[in-house]
Amino acid sequence: MKDQFANAVYGVLDYAAYPIGMLLVAPVVLHHLGPAQYGLWAIATAAVSTGGIIASGFGDANIQLVARLRGKGETHELNAVVRSMVGINFALGSALAFAGLSLSPIVARHVAASDILLQRSCLLSLRIASVLMLIRALESVSISTLRAFERYGAAVRISIGVRLLTLALAALLAYNGRETVSIMAVTAFLMLLGTCVQFFRLHRFLGSDPLWPAFNREATRALFGFGVYCWLQAIAGILFSQVDRLLLGVSLGAVAVASYALCVQLAQPLFGLTAAGLHFLFPYISGRVDTVSRSTLRRTLRKAFGVNLLLVSIGTALLLVFGQRLLHAWAGAAIAQTAAPFFPLVIIGSALLGLSVTGCYALLALGKVRSVAWLSIFAGVAMLLMMVWLLPRRGVQGLATARLFYGCFSLLLYIPLLRSLVSRSPGPSVSPALTSLEEASRS
Repeated sequence: MKDQFANAVYGVLDYAAYPIGMLLVAPVVLHHLGPAQYGLWAIATAAVSTGGIIASGFGDANIQLVARLRGKGETHELNAVVRSMVGINFALGSALAFAGLSLSPIVARHVAASDILLQRSCLLSLRIASVLMLIRALESVSISTLRAFERYGAAVRISIGVRLLTLALAALLAYNGRETVSIMAVTAFLMLLGTCVQFFRLHRFLGSDPLWPAFNREATRALFGFGVYCWLQAIAGILFSQVDRLLLGVSLGAVAVASYALCVQLAQPLFGLTAAGLHFLFPYISGRVDTVSRSTLRRTLRKAFGVNLLLVSIGTALLLVFGQRLLHAWAGAAIAQTAAPFFPLVIIGSALLGLSVTGCYALLALGKVRSVAWLSIFAGVAMLLMMVWLLPRRGVQGLATARLFYGCFSLLLYIPLLRSLVSRSPGPSVSPALTSLEEASRS
């Protein structure tokens, strides 16, 4: 229990440390570099984050496979799985880096069309960001592998340390008048150094051969069989999380987007912090699902959902009581007054999404990744259609209503989970590739 609590704390720190650091550093960078350079930094950072998520979309497959093999004592093929994961992420990261390098001149011309010096700065920053996508993809292999061993602290300490040091140096460079290119270059150096340290520690932890990229046939097939749905879900999540603001901006303009986006940002931790804090459930259940009884599994999930419900309920109550005042203090009276009619809907929608966390991790651990992916995509498409229909009729409140229904749709995850728990065998779905891998590890 103590180890799982520590993993939960590290998960929350991993989620919260960088955004909080950004909030503290952003005023320094904005004040000393000006809105244009700060905007470039924001664009480059967003590109790294988006590209890193897409390139590391197979990470859950690595967690599930490594945790399951470890739980069953099938440790001989772990090195092949991890090296295959390195190969997959290297290929995806390289493809995204190449795409980013190719598109950087086009984006730079649009972002800074009338300023040649700013355009050059934007081009160099985006090129560095493209390389960082590959570095982030490789770093995620080490993080996901250590999480599969339920060693969150070992990975998170390095990751948080590098990111906070990067932000501190960004503030220092901005204070001394250095522009975004210098900040991105320092970021690239520190992240590369951090990734090397991550792999060195992972190599020592596994006690295996050097972790060069490889494509073991059985391991790669097993990773793809699970990971392609995780990857699709990651891409869909990125699209659906941004489409509401895009629709609102096109229909009602930037002012309407501001109040809505701030409300979404305030309510997002109801899901984000819960998902980060309970992430340890995924490797915990994956590593034990083949060895524990059905009743033990159900008891574990009941306790997990109880914690899930408690966390979401406390956060929802706090936001419903104090959220309007917080929004007033943060963004001003005009924004708070504009958001008053729809802010509670945004809060409840995020709360419902937060309640789906236990079901999502349990289904992933049981190998029901297709159910998670297709239900997530179905919920996102349903939300998009509702937004298109409600926006002309109810404005911003229509978008908030669609987000609320998206949260309701996410709870449908518990239907396949309950079916799995009452079925004859609660164990995970086994692909032929995974069976071959386990047989190879025993031979």
